[in-house]
Amino acid sequence: MNAIHLLGIAGVESHEQPAARLWAKRLEWPMVGVALWIVLQWYLEETGALSHAVARIADWLVWLAFLFETVLLSAMVKNRRAYLFGNWLNLLIITAGFPWFWQFAPLIGLLRSVRLVLVLSLLLRMSKSARKLLSQHRLGTTLIVAFFTMLLSGIIMSRIDPSIGTVWDGMWWAWVTMATVGYGDVVPHSAAGRLFGALLILFGVVLLSLVTANLAAFFIGSDVEKIEQEEREADRHLKEISARLDRIERLLEQRNDISKGS
Repeated sequence: MNAIHLLGIAGVESHEQPAARLWAKRLEWPMVGVALWIVLQWYLEETGALSHAVARIADWLVWLAFLFETVLLSAMVKNRRAYLFGNWLNLLIITAGFPWFWQFAPLIGLLRSVRLVLVLSLLLRMSKSARKLLSQHRLGTTLIVAFFTMLLSGIIMSRIDPSIGTVWDGMWWAWVTMATVGYGDVVPHSAAGRLFGALLILFGVVLLSLVTANLAAFFIGSDVEKIEQEEREADRHLKEISARLDRIERLLEQRNDISKGS
């Protein structure tokens, strides 16, 4: 048993049914959208910008998204028990995150904060696909990932650390932290903020390396394309020269045959 099984984020195994693997792949990005909404909804509720009625509707939609994914993939896999055991976090989310229970729970604030675990689980589950996507030297994709990471990190930091007052300060802090610049004008003071900052620094180093590698691949790719184009032109000229030499040889052979015949 590996770490992803212990964490309950195994997903659909590679040896499972093709239909199950196909639908697991199709649901990856919609569930990432759910994760982004969870962070945004958490921030809007913390700041009082989201009404209670809208928040409850959103809670039900998030819960239904996890329920739909779990039920659909459980019905498609061959080994249902292994799938549920390897994705026990989904079962915990569906059970403990049932929105109807929250109106009776005394620790509703704690339960609602647990939803942020959903974001971590979804992002960890997407790590393999993200690594594959980012390794394809797509500069635009890498920059989009960096932007959304900065956005989410700024939102989270502005709520978990009192010294960072606004979400704009949080995003500024996240950007300079990810870029490994660290101006020091906005810094976290709480233990939770510093722990989150340490994780973001590690991720920023990796992401900055990817951006640098993608930029290098972009410029080198342009030079390689020029060289390949020149090679194609040279091949074309060589083929033309070879065809002309063949025609000359045939003409010489025909002339020699005529001379011998006469």
